[in-house]
Amino acid sequence: QLQLVESGGGLVQPGGSLRLSCAVSGFTLDYYAMGWFRQAPGKEREAVSCIDSSDGRTRYADSVKGRFTISRDSAKNTVYLQMNSLKPEDTAVYYCAADGTGYNCLLNDYWGHGTQVTVSS
Repeated sequence: QLQLVESGGGLVQPGGSLRLSCAVSGFTLDYYAMGWFRQAPGKEREAVSCIDSSDGRTRYADSVKGRFTISRDSAKNTVYLQMNSLKPEDTAVYYCAADGTGYNCLLNDYWGHGTQVTVSS
């Protein structure tokens, strides 16, 4: 069964950190570009970060550059999003997704159900 399961969300104060995990089952993430997306209340879903399958090239939205880091652990079949210096505007439901083209995270075949991140004092 193909599954992406996110975890690690929660409530954090501004300036704090969280690490999100996306555990993959049913396929090997090495052959997929893996991405993180988020959707805040009343807003459209936006791309946050992506890591390509072949060369591990990473991409970030301008709003998170320098604060967020995407990585993957092939042995654990898990993708991570380390989020530092969190801001209230980072509050959203965060989703991971898998793009079978292996590149760019634009044509995502699979999605997780999301994990809530709330940044508030």
